[in-house]
Amino acid sequence: MAIGTMLSAFRKLSNISRITPFRSLSTLVLAEHEGGLIKNSSLSAVEAAKSLGGDNSISLLLAGSGHSLKEAAEHAASSHPSVSQVLIADSDKFTYPLAEPWAKLVHLVQQSGGYSHIIAASGSFGKNILPRAAALLDISPITDVTKISGSNLFIRPIYAGNALSTVRYTGSSPCMLSIRATSFPVASETADLKSNAASIEKVDLSTLDEDESVAKSTYVKLSAQISERPDLGNARIVVTGGRGVKSAENFKMIDKLAEKIGAAVGATRAAVDAGFVPNDLQVGQTGKIVAPELYMAFGVSGAIQHIAGMRDSKVIVAVNKDADAPIFQVADYGLVGDLFDVIPELLEKLPEKK
Repeated sequence: MAIGTMLSAFRKLSNISRITPFRSLSTLVLAEHEGGLIKNSSLSAVEAAKSLGGDNSISLLLAGSGHSLKEAAEHAASSHPSVSQVLIADSDKFTYPLAEPWAKLVHLVQQSGGYSHIIAASGSFGKNILPRAAALLDISPITDVTKISGSNLFIRPIYAGNALSTVRYTGSSPCMLSIRATSFPVASETADLKSNAASIEKVDLSTLDEDESVAKSTYVKLSAQISERPDLGNARIVVTGGRGVKSAENFKMIDKLAEKIGAAVGATRAAVDAGFVPNDLQVGQTGKIVAPELYMAFGVSGAIQHIAGMRDSKVIVAVNKDADAPIFQVADYGLVGDLFDVIPELLEKLPEKK
């Protein structure tokens, strides 16, 4: 009798756990902007929000100060047809995207908006803000989501991308996600929408000054290389050099090849640690996640951490002297050869970029 009662209770509990915890959907997307434009990674976060369900109200949250924020808000309002509202936080505290003021802002907006989901791209911007914001909201975020199967069912890679984990969120609202931008590409026709612009509203920041934690960190400087090449995270073609390039001087061959075909330059952690190139070019689990149409790897052995950052590339071409290099296991085309012979020949025979 007692066992039957327990089984009956367990069945009821199991049925309850299969029911989505969100009766209505509303999503807050934390958007990053630069030069008055919304970054593509943030538009990918909007694409991810679309996957949560058809009846989903999507709001973009922007923060900054001055004219650039106004331009970014106008761009955001017409950047994607699924965006129904743009919220702007205009304050000198948001001149730079520091975690403390941004996390407090997310907490403030969530308290007033009551969103079912909060989404950000899994870049340095999102990784900086989400953990602190999640702590303030007393929730556990789900990171590096690559597929959304329902409003509370998500798929994310584990073990450096060698396995996929299906995660069901059963916590309290909001459900907080960081998504891999490469897994949610933005359709070209939605990237520059000019009609049906979303409404733009200001966030009330009157209570923001009351929190002392907002001033716990200060901006020092931004170190970045200015280049005319495509951005590594969004490039159609990526040319990567590894330890086999041997020196910073030799890495100039990678630069020349990338320049000739209009590609972005990437590097393995070994190449970065050896000082061949700066760390903002690192591709891999602890670097940037890329998924270009063409990924060319020269002198890259294929460590599991590197493969985790480029395995979603449409076509992978590898050149390595070692026929047993792990990179050949994921490559679509492989050439066993010396990169110091192959690259000069490519430079000679490839046409200039159009």
